[in-house]
Amino acid sequence: MAVSANRLELLQIADAVAREKSIDRQIVIAAMEDAIQKAARSRYGQETDVRAEIHSRTGEIKLQRLLQVVETVENIATEIDLAEAQHRNPGARIGDFIAEALPPIDFGRIAAQSAKQVIVQKVREAERDHQYDEFKDRIGEVINGVVKRVEYGNVIVDLGRGEAICRRDELIPREAFRYGDRIRALIHDVRREQRGPQVFLSRTHPQFMAKLFAQEVPEIYDGIIEIKSVARDPGSRAKIAVISRDSSIDPVGACVGMRGSRVQAVVQELQGEKIDIIPWNPDAATFIVNALQPAEVAKVVLDEDAERIEVVVPDEQLSLAIGRRGQNVRLASQLTGWDIDILTEQEESERRQKEFQERTELFMERSTSTRWSASCLPPKASARSRNSPMSTPARSRPSRASTPRPPRKSRPAPRNSSMPRNRPATRSAARSASPTSCARSPASPRR
Repeated sequence: MAVSANRLELLQIADAVAREKSIDRQIVIAAMEDAIQKAARSRYGQETDVRAEIHSRTGEIKLQRLLQVVETVENIATEIDLAEAQHRNPGARIGDFIAEALPPIDFGRIAAQSAKQVIVQKVREAERDHQYDEFKDRIGEVINGVVKRVEYGNVIVDLGRGEAICRRDELIPREAFRYGDRIRALIHDVRREQRGPQVFLSRTHPQFMAKLFAQEVPEIYDGIIEIKSVARDPGSRAKIAVISRDSSIDPVGACVGMRGSRVQAVVQELQGEKIDIIPWNPDAATFIVNALQPAEVAKVVLDEDAERIEVVVPDEQLSLAIGRRGQNVRLASQLTGWDIDILTEQEESERRQKEFQERTELFMERSTSTRWSASCLPPKASARSRNSPMSTPARSRPSRASTPRPPRKSRPAPRNSSMPRNRPATRSAARSASPTSCARSPASPRR
């Protein structure tokens, strides 16, 4: 009866540990078998291949020693000859293993301590694997926990079935937690490390605010309203872009709620962080103008290839568009994914005038260089090449010093009332004219 009670007690212990650690019962029984094997090796020798087996229903423990079948036995603790092996099992061959039953052993103090350590280690490893498998698929979920302790600014959170850590840089600035406080955070990462799986929480991640809105706004949870993008400056200000799949539902009004009840619940959880809810638009220019609210925009210039935009605002709206320490334009850039440059109307006008002046000067320089190159062209070709049938006469006028002047042809005199119109009757008469008559002044009458 005592043996039966011990067997039942062994199974009860296995069941209790399995329920407490939330692991499988067979894992606990396997850990007990490893502990019994280690205790048996300490008695029969470390080189002995001892196998222990615990029956899952009765709790009966069986100890066996495996012996290898060989032709010549060199170690009786691990080997057996072929003849003896065939006597026990007629089908035994060289290289096979024969199981030899061992009598039950009594655990001493040292053996019991070593068995306990083995069981605790195996159970701890199984618990870590179960914890990792449980949280590895929950990355991106919001989880509630209780603060267990605070170490150097890092908050250790008790999740019920495990622990998580929220590092100092993942906490909202100026917030403090004490032992026993309730905390809500986003599961940011799960890692398998040597000391066990580590679950990292975050309260500054942009998706943490998106998940809070999904919990507070039923339309977001149902998928009627979609959160397109989120940009946060933790503890100070945030922008969130939403769009409605139902034209009859206003996405901004649904997120704000009656008298701001929904958005105020999120603001209180984020320690008073100001939230701007912006309607998303497929047009990049319209979306960026909405993201820069409450500043008013006069003009935008898009560069779609570089994903860059220049925004022109009135002079009095410059500080509002940039925000404190560039917060507004930085959040708008993160929200839209575009690089935003803010200019005033005066700066934009001065820049346009400067560009116009530079282009004008460049045009004048090019036109001047063109004229100078035309005046410095090389002279015409020689008379021989010019008289050739394949040559083409140049349009530029040759220089007098470089090319001899051709003989001047006779041109008709200009018609003037002071000059006589008497001309030679024939070409021979004109040729027979004396040179003295040709040298006379035009005012003298011609004979």
